Amino acid sequence: MSNSNLNPTAPEESVAPSEPSFGDILSEFEHQHPKKPEDGVETVDGVVIKVADDAIYVDVGRKHEGILSLDSVKDPAGNIRVKAGDKVKVSVGGRDENGYHVLSVFKVVVPSDWSALERAFAEKSVISGIVEEMIKGGFRVDVGVRAFLPASRSGARDEAEMEKLLGQTIECRITKLDTQGEDVVLDRRSILEERAAQARQAAFDALREGDVVTGTVRGLMDFGAFVDLGGIDGLLHVAEMSWTRGVKPSDVVTPGEQVQVKILKINRETRKVSLGMKQLLPDPWSAVAASINPGDRVKGKVSRVADFGAFVELQQGIEGLIHVSEMSWSKKQKRPADIVKPGEMVEVVVLTVNAAEKRIGLGLKQALGDPWEDAKKKYVRGAVVEGPVTSLANFGVFVDLGDGIEGMIHIGDITSEKRLQHPKEALAAGQIVKAVVIELDQERRRVKLGMKQLEPTSADEYIAERNAGDVVTGRVIEAGASHAKIDLGEGVKATCRLKQGSKSSSGGSAESPKADLGSLSAMLAAKWKSGPATQTSSGDSLKTGEVRQFRITSLDASKKLIELELAE
Repeated sequence: MSNSNLNPTAPEESVAPSEPSFGDILSEFEHQHPKKPEDGVETVDGVVIKVADDAIYVDVGRKHEGILSLDSVKDPAGNIRVKAGDKVKVSVGGRDENGYHVLSVFKVVVPSDWSALERAFAEKSVISGIVEEMIKGGFRVDVGVRAFLPASRSGARDEAEMEKLLGQTIECRITKLDTQGEDVVLDRRSILEERAAQARQAAFDALREGDVVTGTVRGLMDFGAFVDLGGIDGLLHVAEMSWTRGVKPSDVVTPGEQVQVKILKINRETRKVSLGMKQLLPDPWSAVAASINPGDRVKGKVSRVADFGAFVELQQGIEGLIHVSEMSWSKKQKRPADIVKPGEMVEVVVLTVNAAEKRIGLGLKQALGDPWEDAKKKYVRGAVVEGPVTSLANFGVFVDLGDGIEGMIHIGDITSEKRLQHPKEALAAGQIVKAVVIELDQERRRVKLGMKQLEPTSADEYIAERNAGDVVTGRVIEAGASHAKIDLGEGVKATCRLKQGSKSSSGGSAESPKADLGSLSAMLAAKWKSGPATQTSSGDSLKTGEVRQFRITSLDASKKLIELELAE
């Protein structure tokens, strides 16, 4: 029985067979021949025909050539990893508007319906899509349905790169899928990052110690340069840049420059690569033995100065060391930086050569000549010399006499006016002084000098201005039974002989006459110059600190002695 008999009142068109639509036919075909996620993409071996500015053209053995995006074959440094003639394994997808097969170096899925999109989303597989247009916040991409690619996940770094994506077939991954709301969100950046990581790992695995490779200088540091080897950074230490020591990285390479380097060491665990440039040049030390010999007098440029000496470049890549002990004949060693400066040209004598250990010993003082050979004639006893004070010590000062010779003035020979606790009370470093040679010890390389023996003292001036019999004023600084020491002012001391039976005291006494305060002030203001003054006590008794009038009984200029007696 037919359906029309069961429902006689139904309209005729309700039971008439309808013509199936194209969508119904396609759905039935897909139901009978379900696709796997990877269907629609064929993997073949292709040959690169041309590397153009916008794409890579590949012969895939078909009537039409294939086109491969530049980004898919770039390493992390932006370098294209293929050239014309290279064989590449590619996945062949659909065609673009120009009829070229769209290729990919990775296996991708071309979704055909929502079920394919669901599988790709669940398996996080890579799919392909065509960027149709830029919209607010990103792009609209055709992946079988319209999907949204956020700009932040597009992998484009600026607006110019974003515009280049329009019309391009890209690889992406579904991050959000809402079949009911037909909402699909894509991510391209993570795939680019994965591809870059894979490229870096492949590049790192391909590196071998001893290989000579080309890289790009990425940045400079004080200790060297980082070189990009196709996504892998290698360290080119400054010591491995040149055979010449003391160079700066900026003297050898510049950022962005392509350089050839040798791989010295690879640490697979830490992924550190050590590089060298000088290893690609001849070692200059191989010819040192034939060109530099002990005893040679040579010239060179000071390349660097250290606490222990200075390095001198004798030839390109060949340096010798002037040890601090070989810089000056002076027994008191100076700092190397005070003798030579970087960049200064010096003449030196070669002392030792050890080509095996790459060491050359040099002498600066040997080239200057030994000044002590003529010192005996130049620094005779009594000779007057002049020079700057180089240093001060507790026991005295050192004076530069020139030619690497220093003289020493003992603290007791600086001045006779007063007792010094330290030379700095009278002298300072750099001060020019005159002194007399007291002693020369050529064997021990010592010159003893004196200043007080040359310069007049206050006692000399005092004695020169006075005569025996003059009455002067002084202060008792020490009182004894038969003698007393008297201060005549300005560092001049004298001795007063006391008469037998006279009394002296180191302290005050109620019976001692008191000095008139007005007279005492006048004497102090006159700085102990001679002249009438009121006595502070009467008689022959003296006490410490007392101001009295004395008569000069004796003056000895050679011994700087002054003898006094109490004035009546």
